[in-house]
Amino acid sequence: MYEYEAFNDPMQRPRYTGISTFMRAPHSESWDNVDIGLVGVPFDGGVTNRTGARHGPREIRNQSSLMRRKNQSSGICPYDLCNIADLGDAWIQKPFHLEESLDEIEYYFSQIHKRGIVPVSAGGDHSVTLPIYRAIACEHTVGMVHFDAHCDTGDDYLGSKFHHGAPFRRAVEEGLLDPKRTIQIGIRGSLNDLDIWKFSHDTGMRVVYMEEFAERGWKSIMEEARNIVGDGPTYISFDVDGLDPVYAPGTGTPEVGGFTTLEAQMMIRSLQGLNLIGGDVVEVAPPFDPSGNTALVGATMMFEILCVVADSVGQRLKLEE
Repeated sequence: MYEYEAFNDPMQRPRYTGISTFMRAPHSESWDNVDIGLVGVPFDGGVTNRTGARHGPREIRNQSSLMRRKNQSSGICPYDLCNIADLGDAWIQKPFHLEESLDEIEYYFSQIHKRGIVPVSAGGDHSVTLPIYRAIACEHTVGMVHFDAHCDTGDDYLGSKFHHGAPFRRAVEEGLLDPKRTIQIGIRGSLNDLDIWKFSHDTGMRVVYMEEFAERGWKSIMEEARNIVGDGPTYISFDVDGLDPVYAPGTGTPEVGGFTTLEAQMMIRSLQGLNLIGGDVVEVAPPFDPSGNTALVGATMMFEILCVVADSVGQRLKLEE
């Protein structure tokens, strides 16, 4: 069809061409024969201050055209291990009703889960992880490796328990997330209440504040992370505000003093070999970063998550053969 045979592969064509999809993966509306589904969740109804993350999935799709087939560091080519497709967006029909919106997201991901598809998603604000858990952790609790500046285990705020600062408190209360198999990395920033993350500590979550991260280094922290989650089903949740805002200014709640993009990449890569059941990148708010760099960072972290999740799914598929 093309003069250059390589162009028969859409990923080999010039990256300024074609319709934007996550990682240039094919867009699928049928969801047939899909092992990993790339999903956008354009919802920021749970944001407590600066909105804009609803625009994240579209810009992450655009910037993800810069992702190529193989991870140079790990050698993983996710497309050789699994059938991967962009499933579109879990868009909300009633975005002005917070709890109904979360129900809609849950339903979308439950349909994915029923088909045996493992989701790797782009938010949206961090409240969207709760309905994803409701869909994929309905049979058993999950563990979590959580990268963030905030523990997101707060409680009621302005009359709601379902904002982006509380999804993991709700997930534990609903029996979806195992706190003793949860590690939260990068926590920092000023507070109005020194006990705001008390729920994390009281329930047994491992909270790694940035001061400890700086003293010990990423490698030591991730060795501990692997021991904490063990061989049980584990989810990766990556809030871009875990990064220092020099790398990701386009986010709703930036906190100075975070980890670097390189540290983030190496931390995600170190999760290879775990029993991974999905992941997300959240809180990319393009209106706060006209350069597009935060969306590029989000796309890069999503690709890193896709690689380690594909490796895990590929191993499970081999065992089923």
